[in-house]
Amino acid sequence: MSVIELTINDRAIRGEVEPRVYLGDFLRDTQHLTGTHLGCEHGVCGACTVLVDGEPVRSCITFAVACEQQKIRTIEGFDDDELMKRIRHAFSVHHGLQCGYCTPGMLITARDIVLRIPDADKERIRLELSGNLCRCTGYMGIVAAIKAVLKGLKGLKEDPI
Repeated sequence: MSVIELTINDRAIRGEVEPRVYLGDFLRDTQHLTGTHLGCEHGVCGACTVLVDGEPVRSCITFAVACEQQKIRTIEGFDDDELMKRIRHAFSVHHGLQCGYCTPGMLITARDIVLRIPDADKERIRLELSGNLCRCTGYMGIVAAIKAVLKGLKGLKEDPI
């Protein structure tokens, strides 16, 4: 067993973990943060996406011990995030949600896109989403939601109120 210390959703955590345990399993099994969904467990589907020190990572292929002294943010850690509130609302309005299995990873990825690429067009959004699989929506609503958030944020920058 290894002892790890990390911060999860602004909470300092110290725990024992086997070196072979993946971050996604650690989050779900020991921290009870079940919003992190494990789908393919090969890093392909993106359902397990979380932020590690602000960067999106696949928690199903990241060892928990590799996150020593790092800051982890799961979907549960975005409750007070204003940008995530906009994204969630846009996903709802544009029908970017269906079964919900991919949603946590998709929302975290969408937030990353909005922050990194403020001028992303439909093609770039689709490219950035290519690591997140959705079997229900056909992606049209998800892309429209992200575009709507980008457009709304651009409007805020142009209209200082």
